[in-house]
Amino acid sequence: MRKFLAAFALLFSTLIVFAQPGMGGNRGGGQQMNGRLYGKLVDSKSGKAVEFASVQLLQNKFDSASKSRKDVVVSGMLTKANGEFSLENVPIFGQYKLKATAIGFSTIEQKVGFDLKMPGSGGAGGGDMSAMLGMIDKDLGNIKMELDQKLLENVTVSASQPGLKLGIDRKVFNVDKNIVSAGGTAVDVMRNVPSLNVDIDGNVTLRNNTPTIFVDGRPTNLTLEQIPADAIQSVELITNPSAKFDASGGTSGILNIVLKKEKKVGYNGNLRANIDSRARVGLGGDINLRQEKFNVFANVMLNQRKSISTGITDRHNFYTDPDTLVHQEDQSTQQGYFGFGRAGIDYFISNRNTLSVSGVFVKGKFEPKTISDIYYDTASAPIYYEHRETNGKGQFRNTGASLSFKHNFPKAGQEWTADVNYNKSKNTNTNNIQSDYQKFSPIPQPSGPYMQQQRIEGKNENLNIQTDYANPINDKTKIEMGARVQMRSNSSNNAFYSVDPVTGQITLQPSSQVMYESNDQIYAAYAIYSKQLKSFGYQVGLRAEGSDYEGKLLKTNELFKINFPINLFPSIFLSQKLGGEQTLQLNYSRRINRPNFWQLTPFTDSSDKLNPSKGNPALEPEFTNSFELSYEKTFKKKGSLLASLYYKHTTNLITRYQESAIGSNGEEVILNTYINANSSFVTGLEITSRNNVTKWWEFTPNLNLYTSDVKTGIPGEPDQPRLTSYFIKINNTFKLPKNFTLQLSGDYQSKTVLPPGGSGGGRGGFGGGGMMFGGSQSASQGYIRPTYGVDFAVRFEFLKNRTASLSANINDIFKTRRQDVHSESSYFSQDAIRRRDAQIVRVNFNWRFGKFDPSLFKRKNLKNQDGGAMEGINTGQ
Repeated sequence: MRKFLAAFALLFSTLIVFAQPGMGGNRGGGQQMNGRLYGKLVDSKSGKAVEFASVQLLQNKFDSASKSRKDVVVSGMLTKANGEFSLENVPIFGQYKLKATAIGFSTIEQKVGFDLKMPGSGGAGGGDMSAMLGMIDKDLGNIKMELDQKLLENVTVSASQPGLKLGIDRKVFNVDKNIVSAGGTAVDVMRNVPSLNVDIDGNVTLRNNTPTIFVDGRPTNLTLEQIPADAIQSVELITNPSAKFDASGGTSGILNIVLKKEKKVGYNGNLRANIDSRARVGLGGDINLRQEKFNVFANVMLNQRKSISTGITDRHNFYTDPDTLVHQEDQSTQQGYFGFGRAGIDYFISNRNTLSVSGVFVKGKFEPKTISDIYYDTASAPIYYEHRETNGKGQFRNTGASLSFKHNFPKAGQEWTADVNYNKSKNTNTNNIQSDYQKFSPIPQPSGPYMQQQRIEGKNENLNIQTDYANPINDKTKIEMGARVQMRSNSSNNAFYSVDPVTGQITLQPSSQVMYESNDQIYAAYAIYSKQLKSFGYQVGLRAEGSDYEGKLLKTNELFKINFPINLFPSIFLSQKLGGEQTLQLNYSRRINRPNFWQLTPFTDSSDKLNPSKGNPALEPEFTNSFELSYEKTFKKKGSLLASLYYKHTTNLITRYQESAIGSNGEEVILNTYINANSSFVTGLEITSRNNVTKWWEFTPNLNLYTSDVKTGIPGEPDQPRLTSYFIKINNTFKLPKNFTLQLSGDYQSKTVLPPGGSGGGRGGFGGGGMMFGGSQSASQGYIRPTYGVDFAVRFEFLKNRTASLSANINDIFKTRRQDVHSESSYFSQDAIRRRDAQIVRVNFNWRFGKFDPSLFKRKNLKNQDGGAMEGINTGQ
């Protein structure tokens, strides 16, 4: 209790500094971020290219020798035959002057730089993270040269980027230097991202709903446990997506994971290794090579894992006569590994045309083992005892490829992109289950072992084809449009086999086998118009989506078809600048939540004997209308505060439902399935702040206060009671002398209702058999009791420019995180408590390397190329 009160006091008391000025940018130890300035010199009258013109990038610096300021050449080259030039490795935070001279033309001098709009900074551009990263490659357009006139253009330069960037429509969390999650997976990263709540099984919720997972802005088949933490550059949280994004997701937002990829001229990368307190090791590395027209990148990672969990479940069954009491104790261990590989090539066809190809490969093997002791009693006497052991072997594989093309028009910000993304995954699981019984009633007698084998195999494929076009008509107006086609296929083969305990002969139980496959397609198109009128801006968008779904039971040829006509999904964003670096914005969007594969599959999963579950192929989508009112205050050069009031109303709600069924041994069981119920609403207030309390303490608190009301509309079933809940997450970074950094983070979740639809996808990773109890999956009503946890990490950087580091992190240092769920219905009442992987210590080593001088690759041969670079120019590195 003392530990609980101390941790809670720490979490709550730090909220007092919400109003203090904010957190500064990354400091110390980092390398200078560089970009590229490119364009084309043309004759102002004829429009023809100006070849072999001299282009120089100048920066005004103080000269210690002359005690005065003077222009210093940062980069330069001669234009090619087509008039194009490209200045590489330009530090993005600086004021520059571009000077162009050519015989017969007047010299041109103009100020240039990088306009790095922060996410949510307003204006027609929207300032999202992908747009900001695109501005690091700055297209100066067609620069006209003439005899009597100079073209002057001013471009602003922004401040350094902080670890957390707050926007009205999204938050961008840069995790590249996050030491608490080093050596782990994306699940460990999400534990330290504001607004995200992660349970002990790695299930992530955003404002109490499961978000749609994107990787690099596109849907993915990868799970969070299959993505290494060290491969992630940043995480984007889009709470109320506009019409540009997929309408799927319903009440949830979008969680976009941006993977690392550099475009610096030269080569750079890092090597890393880790070991945890369970003697599991991890190895990985990244490499990036940029030379001339090619940029090559690769990431590899191999991690061993050992997961340990314990649980206790108590259930009171009302549907039996007499009532039965069930007590179950579980101990689970899962050992294995996963490997991750990713590689790609960017081919710069010209300054304004880029072709990119990349691929990803993920593979893993796991061996789960669960021991369960189950006691069945009545109020007057015990009935029987069961000892159950489940030993499994599972493996998964995911492969993916993407092809993309980008064309930049001469007008800054005008671009056209086309993408094709393909993913294919497969998982197989075999679980050997042995049960030994000791009967007490009516006659005490032991029963011989009952042996089963469960085999699960699943496959899925996902193809996305997408094109987008953006055109800023002027600096105040912008139009965007695009189209997307998504085609998915899934197949599942699940069966139980009886095993002869003497001969070991395996016999299929035909009634248990379910072979199911499904195909669905989504067709979508969108258009968005943005306008900035002085301090007021608006964005209106409309997305049209239609979908088709077809499922088939292969053994019976039973066919299930769901065809949905085109639906319209509008979005409206209104923004008003209030002065004093304050912004007020009102957002609205309509979204859809289509049932997922596991909610639709008519396969009965009995790996959890107390909570067998089955999908419903007749489910229909649910529709959600979302409203969000946000206020943002930016403290000059120090930080910001974001407060959001949100409301979501859902109709045709997908919810859990229970019905009576006959089990594999002829006994009566309660089967958990899904139906379309009535409606629900969620309303809440979220506050996020980033602050620099002192020069050495960076502080990022997040508070989400919310309530939900579910109207199931099920005859005989009461509605879910309304409950007001709150979630607190706090991240602290302490920069200490001697190159030491500490991170301390914690979270607290109060009592909250069970999500009506459940996760629905918990079995998608490794199949059943790993955990023997369902907890939150067991009923259509219930709540989760409060839980909290604290994580800690320390890092020491050394070698020249801090290129090497040693770090150590420990999760759940007070061993307090758990899942404590109460669920009930007209059939039973149940309490389930689980703990998993507390107090794991991981030690990490990381070494960065690189050479960013373009002359390393160019100096020997550029004199022989058209428009070669000027030898010996300082690149500013």
